[in-house]
Amino acid sequence: MHHLDHDIDEFDEDYVSKTDVKRYMHELQDLALTIIRLPKAKRNKLPLNEELQDAMVLGDKILNKPDALKRHSRFVAKLLAETDVDAIRAEMDVLANKHQQQSKQHEKFEQLREQVIAGGNQEVEDLLALCPGMERQKLRQLVRQATKEQANNKPGKSYRDLLAYIKANYQE
Repeated sequence: MHHLDHDIDEFDEDYVSKTDVKRYMHELQDLALTIIRLPKAKRNKLPLNEELQDAMVLGDKILNKPDALKRHSRFVAKLLAETDVDAIRAEMDVLANKHQQQSKQHEKFEQLREQVIAGGNQEVEDLLALCPGMERQKLRQLVRQATKEQANNKPGKSYRDLLAYIKANYQE
């Protein structure tokens, strides 16, 4: 009978299973595809080294070639394994969050527009207090026209113009 007398501390703490390595590489391949598919303007904001930037140029050329793109994503994943992936992911999160913030801000402006259309004179005055840069006459005119458009179930130009006017003059 063979008896092993090993403590857990003696095992190699740096050991990574083959499954874990594969899982990590698949995550990097997914990240690589995500980065390749990003619009150039967003991708340029990522902290990519020169090698990765060159790889992105090729990625742009083969976006509509699935097999080549899959091979290329494996190559980019290997490059990513040698770089600071956390910094890249953090910047991608910031970019995604900016979009969410812009969406929430847009919703807020739409709510203000709906309130001022539904609320009448008091809401106009409240909005003027919030946005001192607005002209009372122009705001009332836009609200009046937008109200007419809504009454006819045809939100149109004035409805959009009112939103743009609120966006341009809103101050927190």
